[in-house]
Amino acid sequence: MLRHIIFYLNFFDDTMIGMQNNTLLPKKRHFFLKKVFLIIFLVSTIFSVGYWYGYSGYKTSLTKFPQVNITRELPLEKRNLDFALFWRVWDTLYAKYYDQEKLVESKLVYGAIQGMVAAVEDPYTVFLPPSENKVVQEDLNGNFEGVGIQIGFKGSQLAVIAPLPDSPAEKAGVKAGDSIIGIIDEQKEIEMGTVGITLHEAVQVIRGAANSPVTLVLLREEQDEPLEIEIIRASINVPSIVVDYVGANESVAHVKLLKFSGETLTEWEDVVVELLKNPEISDVIIDVRNNPGGFMQGAVEVASDFLDIDEVVVSEEDASGLMQEFRVEKLGRLRKIDVVVLINEGSASASEIFAGALRDNKQVQLIGQTTFGKGTIQEPQQVNGGSGLHITIARWLTPSGYWVNDGGLIPDVEVEDNFETEEDEQLQRAIEILKNNQ
Repeated sequence: MLRHIIFYLNFFDDTMIGMQNNTLLPKKRHFFLKKVFLIIFLVSTIFSVGYWYGYSGYKTSLTKFPQVNITRELPLEKRNLDFALFWRVWDTLYAKYYDQEKLVESKLVYGAIQGMVAAVEDPYTVFLPPSENKVVQEDLNGNFEGVGIQIGFKGSQLAVIAPLPDSPAEKAGVKAGDSIIGIIDEQKEIEMGTVGITLHEAVQVIRGAANSPVTLVLLREEQDEPLEIEIIRASINVPSIVVDYVGANESVAHVKLLKFSGETLTEWEDVVVELLKNPEISDVIIDVRNNPGGFMQGAVEVASDFLDIDEVVVSEEDASGLMQEFRVEKLGRLRKIDVVVLINEGSASASEIFAGALRDNKQVQLIGQTTFGKGTIQEPQQVNGGSGLHITIARWLTPSGYWVNDGGLIPDVEVEDNFETEEDEQLQRAIEILKNNQ
């Protein structure tokens, strides 16, 4: 299968560095399409490898930083701290830095706070200024603005994996397999090629506010000349669950859990009802490949539908060593259905909680490749002025006591994708295993 990591261009946000000096827009096709590979994926902080310091559009407008009041007076309980060095550096910048327009007090303050939090050297503990925190909240809620395509790499070439159904990209004529060789956004004053671009950079450049245009320069297999397709961004609701039916007579439900967002439990209820109403469904494949995680409670609730009452789904251990167990508190509606779980190196955090719970309690087979291994829990806090602090508060363990940071979840049946084929080898192996279990 052409393996890829999915990024919905309507919700991902990342730091942009040096983008406008990227390569000139290529005029001819001068690359070869190679195997698709996983570049990087979002791990929850929400779940990410730190939630990336994003900017609205291409770069943050300085107006995104609220006004701050600067005072050098320390609170009484902090009088023993020496901030002399901090203020010396501050004053030196204002005294000697050649471009005074770049010295924006609010930006310096937020930068100092970010640096303080980063000093704990935990990529999942991050401070988010208001504009960045807003993006995270939108992601958790499942509603975003953008063009609605999934992207990845074919070899080193940025490419469209698939446009979302009824998305602006699909309506504009973007097709799965199109190679993205250029991006044009006149409002952001961007006209650039994609040679050497990272996935994060591509997402940041293409995403943007609803009703704003962006043009993708594409190469399509059956056409010799590049296509320029203008897309008007829109507000898009990205589902967290997608269901299709596979196997003989389509008797196997293939349930793709894309993330554990704010909408997941509502969508999951609809899926369960659909499965229970269909007498032809004999088996279920839960697919958490490239699922970056999300809300822990979502993983607990979904896993509970496959488990028995009072079974442990996950344990949480805080800094003091205090252990809290999260147990099944409802009657599992899918306990009697045969199930396997698809995993890969893009499965992280809450998706690992889900997979680990099913294997430890019910010996459900995990098929695919070893997971990412993110075994910590973050608590998002709203702080002054719309900012956010995501702080690691505990680590989590599977029901057997395993910490995934020690090496991820190793599959029971290891299956690698053949990058040269269109077939999903991992999915096909899952179908075969379920068939043999009958």
